[in-house]
Amino acid sequence: MHRWLRLGLWLALGVSAGAVDWKALTPEGYVSDFAGVLASQPEVKARLEVYCEAVERSTGAQMAVVTIPSLEGEPIEDVANTIFRNWGVGKKGSDEGILMLLAVEDRRTRLEVGYGLEPILPDGLAGGVLREMRPALREQNYGEALMAAAQTIGDAIAHAKNVAVTAPLPRTMRPTVSDSIPWPIIFGGILLLFWFLRGAGGRGYSGRGASGGFLPGLLLGGMLGRSTWGGRGSGGFGGFDSGDGFGGFGGGDSGGGGASGDW
Repeated sequence: MHRWLRLGLWLALGVSAGAVDWKALTPEGYVSDFAGVLASQPEVKARLEVYCEAVERSTGAQMAVVTIPSLEGEPIEDVANTIFRNWGVGKKGSDEGILMLLAVEDRRTRLEVGYGLEPILPDGLAGGVLREMRPALREQNYGEALMAAAQTIGDAIAHAKNVAVTAPLPRTMRPTVSDSIPWPIIFGGILLLFWFLRGAGGRGYSGRGASGGFLPGLLLGGMLGRSTWGGRGSGGFGGFDSGDGFGGFGGGDSGGGGASGDW
């Protein structure tokens, strides 16, 4: 039944010979489930709406969660950027918006990051969020994947702004070892650590030698700390109180920053 409803929606939006007018899409709220993957989980969509509203109230950043049936042969980067800029995710001037896009039939994901959030959500962190969604997506647990990613992103923004988002999202799954551990980063960090220690070895542990041991440890700890599944805590105060729900996006812009992935 839901498949026919999605087909009817896609036809209404102008799908013809493999093309769709992405600018014809209009937001249904913070969460726009055009693929219907949350149709059987209305409570999940409601929780995501509440959480995204809490993020905006606490941090000023706007988050759009979008699912579509198919990319219709187009690159996911182009589709995400078109939707982001047409909707104006984020507030005009601050450009603190992020769009999370799932193309279900293509098994592709994209995080499109607004200009203002690029220092907080660099491409490497965005890519890590997408990798950590894979276990749930492979089990077609779309609600779990979206909630976990949304909270990871929200926590990162709140941490950078020294506020708290007091609308936690319940999660049941955790990433698999192969998806959650960034082995290339770990091995690279270990090699960097040995390189620093070797260079400091002839100078002992005083003066420059001591800083040579501290700096690589700090760098390695920072790299590993970025691979958590929504584990970044939020400090300070300024959480969420009951509001009026989605009031529309505010004219934000994106230059194509973010990351893409698949599952």
